[in-house]
Amino acid sequence: MSRTLIVYDHPYEKSFNHAVLQTVTAALAAKNRAHDVIDLHADGFDPVYSKEELALFGKGQTLDPLVEKYQALIRAADEIIFICPIWWSSLPAMSKGFLDKVMKQQFAYLPTKHSTKGLLTHIKTATLITTSTAPNFAFALVLGNPIKRVFVKVVMKQFGFQKRQWLNFGGITASTAAQREAFLHKVRQRFA
Repeated sequence: MSRTLIVYDHPYEKSFNHAVLQTVTAALAAKNRAHDVIDLHADGFDPVYSKEELALFGKGQTLDPLVEKYQALIRAADEIIFICPIWWSSLPAMSKGFLDKVMKQQFAYLPTKHSTKGLLTHIKTATLITTSTAPNFAFALVLGNPIKRVFVKVVMKQFGFQKRQWLNFGGITASTAAQREAFLHKVRQRFA
């Protein structure tokens, strides 16, 4: 059965990112698409490696029960959606820690002589939905588009995700209600 997994990273339930989450889950529910939500903040996920946890990295093992739970949810999904803000031209610490601790060797990838071999090839579609203070054109032209260049084109590929895309609502702090609603409409259409 097809199943979508949403990985959500924002601490404030009245944020625009939360509105994006609600829009995505409503669109999936409207088409009867089975889905799960990982809310990193609500779960109290610890994104920081302990010395003991890091010692298990090469074996792909963990001491964190949330990591085991998240890996089981990833195994059950064929689509994954990440929703988070962009802070300092990068993913927030919680999202980065999710990648560090959950996407382990032996689970998400195998190291090879020249790169990695992605093991999560059952994920047919991976979408990153973000918000940023910088407008999209500035993010791309002035900042060098680090999210697309690193996370979408490299990291997602290293995990074996097949189709990868990124939707960003740039200029969030200067946006109007109409612009925010237009973006939510775009998100709704994407998952309807």
